[in-house]
Amino acid sequence: MLFNSFTFILFFIIVYSLYLCLSHKKQNIMLLVASYIFYGWWDWRFLSLIAISTIIDYFVGIKIADSDDDKKKRFYRNISIVANLGILCIFKYFNFFIGSTISFLTAIGFQPHPLALNIVLPVGISFYTFQTMSYSWDVYRKEVKPVKNFLDFALFVSFFPQLVAGPIERAKNLIPQIIKPRKVSLESFYEGSYLVFWGLFKKIYVADLLAPKVNLVFNNWSYGTNTWVDVIMATWMFAWQIYCDFSGYSDIARGISKMMGFNLMVNFNLPYFAKNPSDFWRRWHISLSTWLRDYLYKPLGGSRNGKFLTYRNLFITMLLGGLWHGANWNFIIWGIYQGILLMLHKAYLDIVSKHTRYQHISKTKTYMFISWFSTVLLVAYGWLIFRSQSLSQLLEMTKTIFFGLGDLGAEILYPSMLFKIFWFLFVIQLFQYFKKELMVVYKTKHFYLRTIFYCLTFYLIIQGGLNS
Repeated sequence: MLFNSFTFILFFIIVYSLYLCLSHKKQNIMLLVASYIFYGWWDWRFLSLIAISTIIDYFVGIKIADSDDDKKKRFYRNISIVANLGILCIFKYFNFFIGSTISFLTAIGFQPHPLALNIVLPVGISFYTFQTMSYSWDVYRKEVKPVKNFLDFALFVSFFPQLVAGPIERAKNLIPQIIKPRKVSLESFYEGSYLVFWGLFKKIYVADLLAPKVNLVFNNWSYGTNTWVDVIMATWMFAWQIYCDFSGYSDIARGISKMMGFNLMVNFNLPYFAKNPSDFWRRWHISLSTWLRDYLYKPLGGSRNGKFLTYRNLFITMLLGGLWHGANWNFIIWGIYQGILLMLHKAYLDIVSKHTRYQHISKTKTYMFISWFSTVLLVAYGWLIFRSQSLSQLLEMTKTIFFGLGDLGAEILYPSMLFKIFWFLFVIQLFQYFKKELMVVYKTKHFYLRTIFYCLTFYLIIQGGLNS
């Protein structure tokens, strides 16, 4: 059940109508049932996995809080880690690692017997396993108290707006909103509607229109046939496709939640305005990047134990962050690439920040432009790694970028097509950036500006739906 489907619209109308009529306790029960219906719509068998994860972490949280022995606390915490990562590894990574091992053994002369599980990857498994696992960690750290009501905890795990693609919510943010009565107002409804509108525009008009154009290059790649412009434009389009896909979903999730009185965290904050790799990860998929920071980077030692271990921890964190995105070598290489960028940026700051002249130069417009432009280029190449379907394709496309300059062909018409898709998004994002406010259009006092925004957004959503 996708957000941009008539099935979901009908589903949400029913859920929201019931929500407005029920008391707080009945609201939670209804939302839990609705969340399981929403998740089971893809495949009802996947409900068993989310139920297992819910049951394990519910009892783990209680056991950790009730125990006075640190060893027992760690034991119960580790049960959560092993159970959730075990589920994740079996369903998402088992065939990948087995296949890679068999390929390696075959390459060195062995003939192992093929072994694979005929399983389908459950939707959203990476999100809800991380969310429940972080709950156990937070209880262990005494940052939150365990939830005593099982139904409330089950709703925390399965809350349907953010279940499939995030944001990955923290227990200290979402659970209090589940336990306490929520206030629904016209203001929250209007704000939520704005977020849904903007999210649908990014998803339907930008991401869905870019997808077939990106696929045309990446899915039909042929070295020597596709030009330098093909690779550059396809990579650039994919950068915006993946951003508008994920950020659009997050905006819709936040908007739907806002209508019901829930406040979910901001998950994307104008990432392509970042001025360095670290700034990019403070703006991109914020719920994941902060999760990796708090539950992987810091437990590894963070930046507390010297430069070498800091670089090591950055590298390991981003390597595993890349693997989180999918069971394929291009995701691992992308994670390694992101780790190297963060390490190099950290090393650069360690060197230049000692000089007083740097403090002056770093504030100049020229320096900030160069920092932004170089960051965009580095991030964009990362998306080429992320989208490539094989290592050979990655190498060939990279070769085309560096040695195919000048081979423009007939594809010089790409820029006009990009302008048609992007102009409205760029205008709004420029306002958001310079006003330092993601809700700048919603909060403007100019009625006519808001009216034009809603009318144009609605028109473009319809156009995107008809053309995709």
